Amino acid sequence: MAELTLQTLAGCGLAIGAYPRFRYDARGGGGVGRLSEGDSTGSQELCFDPDALCIPPLTWRTTRFLGLPLPPGLAITIHPERLEGSIDAATGAMTLRFAARFRFAIGGIYRAPDLIVDTMLSTGPVQGRRHQATGQPLDGDGQAQLVGVATIAPSGDPFLDRFLGLPDEALALLRCRFGPLAQDGRDLP
Repeated sequence: MAELTLQTLAGCGLAIGAYPRFRYDARGGGGVGRLSEGDSTGSQELCFDPDALCIPPLTWRTTRFLGLPLPPGLAITIHPERLEGSIDAATGAMTLRFAARFRFAIGGIYRAPDLIVDTMLSTGPVQGRRHQATGQPLDGDGQAQLVGVATIAPSGDPFLDRFLGLPDEALALLRCRFGPLAQDGRDLP
């Protein structure tokens, strides 16, 4: 098995319910995955250790909503639980199952129950009842855009559920770069 690095990039997005899309700069995140040998169709399995996977939080530094940064103190942290799937070496198409807990907090004043996200991220088109998007397969530089639509169940917090209109859909757009790991463990450029 080979190792493959994942680096999250700027130009990501997130939408939930009827709210407009958040613009999200996810630079600085990533992890190392294990890539299997290709099968007879050229498909390779890819699996990331969720405990070693880092996705930057949505804060006033990383996220803009309606052109404005999120209010200071408001943060949504992302705690991955699963990221695994397959890559088609010939076409650059990818499908990865992503499961995570999203934690919404306002300073030390308020912390909501986790929102559970479980979706298939794809480099192809995705279509939900409310949201749609099209990803981009891996290019020659190892960059791709993965997109996914997930149904978000109520959190159990009446304020948050009413504010977000849960249950409803969420849309994720993840721009990222994949590449080999150097022999000394550093990412290759």
